[in-house]
Amino acid sequence: MSGKSKVKVSKFKKQRRVGAELPGLGKPGALAKRSYPPGHHGQARRRPTEYAMRLTEKQKVLFHYNLREKQFRRFIKDAKKGNVVNWTDRLFTLLETRLDNLVFRLGFARSLAAAKQMVTHRHVYIDGQLCDRPSAVVSVGQVITLKEKWYKSVLFESLKQNPTLPLPEFLERVQESNGKEAGKLVIEPTLSDVPFELQSRFISELYANV
Repeated sequence: MSGKSKVKVSKFKKQRRVGAELPGLGKPGALAKRSYPPGHHGQARRRPTEYAMRLTEKQKVLFHYNLREKQFRRFIKDAKKGNVVNWTDRLFTLLETRLDNLVFRLGFARSLAAAKQMVTHRHVYIDGQLCDRPSAVVSVGQVITLKEKWYKSVLFESLKQNPTLPLPEFLERVQESNGKEAGKLVIEPTLSDVPFELQSRFISELYANV
């Protein structure tokens, strides 16, 4: 076969590359021992260019939310639709209300990649209806539940005791009449709910013309 195969970058190296802990990767502690970027010149102190800073902020978003560039641009275009005062704020509301992200933020999965797999493998329901689209945007008031077998799994019990992130204020865990644990979106999340350090103005500048 012709062409070069893609080199898979470890979750630790991704976080070291951007200099931030990204909870969506499900691998905490990446900066505990080595806070500098990977590679031979990782410890060299160089002042980053304006473009490099914009690129770093973009990579944080792509890495954390487990997105490709094409997917990210599609969300940006959706965020800019209509009479929106600040499209960047709207963008992160959309990203935080993606189904895979809510499964992760509810503590039902260890990482966003794991949450995406749960959705695509048809283990997640919205208001009792099966949904296998990780990018589906959940509305305020809708309830997320899981397939029966997940509630009985060792992993589910482990995540209840030790979630990757604490439950955010825009979500609540509820118990349905049948005893199943569910998650409900109670208010729209905002930029301040993004669970990692982000300079959103660089995203605004980089994608101003999208």
